[in-house]
Amino acid sequence: MPSRPSRNDGDAMTDAATSPDAAGAAGARTAHERPADSLQIAGLVPMSTVDWPDHLTATVFTQGCPWNCFYCHNRDLIPVRTPGTVAWSQVRELLGRRRGLLDGVVLTGGEALRQDALADAAAEVRELGFAVGLHTAGAYPRRLADLLEAGLVDWVGLDVKAMPEHYEQVVGRPNAAAKVWASLEVLVAAGAEFEVRTTIVPGDVTAEDAYAVARDVHERGARVYALQQARSEGTSGDFAVTAAGWDAQCQRLAERIEALGWESFTYRPA
Repeated sequence: MPSRPSRNDGDAMTDAATSPDAAGAAGARTAHERPADSLQIAGLVPMSTVDWPDHLTATVFTQGCPWNCFYCHNRDLIPVRTPGTVAWSQVRELLGRRRGLLDGVVLTGGEALRQDALADAAAEVRELGFAVGLHTAGAYPRRLADLLEAGLVDWVGLDVKAMPEHYEQVVGRPNAAAKVWASLEVLVAAGAEFEVRTTIVPGDVTAEDAYAVARDVHERGARVYALQQARSEGTSGDFAVTAAGWDAQCQRLAERIEALGWESFTYRPA
């Protein structure tokens, strides 16, 4: 969520800039358009201090996600057939005005890697002199590898939601876990700068698995990790984000995870 480092399963679009005319602008193809103009964008935050640690960014929310996480904070961004409401030209114009003021652009969602035009958008961001951050739930490891190999991404926030045996229960889709762990392997092998984050919900496998997830990603080479409490804003509201003693339970879990030994560990309460 843009009020703190966001996650693809829970990025709220608070204060996102949208335009009622942008969908038509995004859909109208002209001879002057570039490949990035086909990117479906659901929202734009012109300035964020929280979507990429220690960086001041603009944050672009892309439309569509292949998964259906029950605690998603951006449920409106899940449908893949929903057209964009912000034209990429608005992002281009914003960046033209923000040279020297922003460090970079974070591409998030939804699931940003779902769209072919993301690579073109990242290349444009670089051409304009900005760094590129990416939030992904790990659904497209090959596309992630291609972006890293092309040098189009400077930092990645990777969601690892649960242990493999529980992944379908969390994301609502089969065969997801192998893709996520493959994405982690891609990041480690590339020597990329990245953060793994896990979001936890009381009484759920996300909380039960969090320590094992942290331990396993640490053993596989992750060195930056964040534990995040789920929030209710923007969700279906069909689950509780708090319970008796929840905050104390999360604090103890955070201390156990931090003790695994990280270059950087962050606990993000609700």
